Amino acid sequence: MGAEGGADEEGGMSEELTLEQLVAWAGDRTRLLYDGTEVAHRSCGIALAETFGRGTTPYQSLRRGGITGEGQCGAIKAGELILGELFGDPDPTGAVTDTLRQAILRYRELWREEVDRGEADSIICNDLTGQFAAFRSPERYAFCTRIAEDVSRCVARTLIELGAEVETTPRPER
Repeated sequence: MGAEGGADEEGGMSEELTLEQLVAWAGDRTRLLYDGTEVAHRSCGIALAETFGRGTTPYQSLRRGGITGEGQCGAIKAGELILGELFGDPDPTGAVTDTLRQAILRYRELWREEVDRGEADSIICNDLTGQFAAFRSPERYAFCTRIAEDVSRCVARTLIELGAEVETTPRPER
């Protein structure tokens, strides 16, 4: 994954980006994919997977806290899965890698600092979204958009701090 900056005419990047610029890019890309105003809406988990170049199919199960709302926030869980994909042992019988352990600990530290959960005491989707009169309200939607954006920045920072590269990609057409 490359770290390039400044958008060129094709939507790619033309110059090296700093850590902060890459982190900001990740947050902006996830917001673009989740909020659905400029391109088609993706669920929070899918928006994160797509931002970090992962296959999106398994991330569908994270939608609305594991479909039922009873699971943990799909954005936060997606961050863990992305780190697992990139830092985990490809051997299914292998132990947790030291890098994955460090990544999960750092990521958890970051999202606990950065993510505004409102009045919720947990990251269970129903607890987070239950603060709003209606799930489909603009207020809830904006709240979850901010969570997805903040989580994406936490994932990017964790990846970069632990030696992975974050690839900036052209803006999707839809």
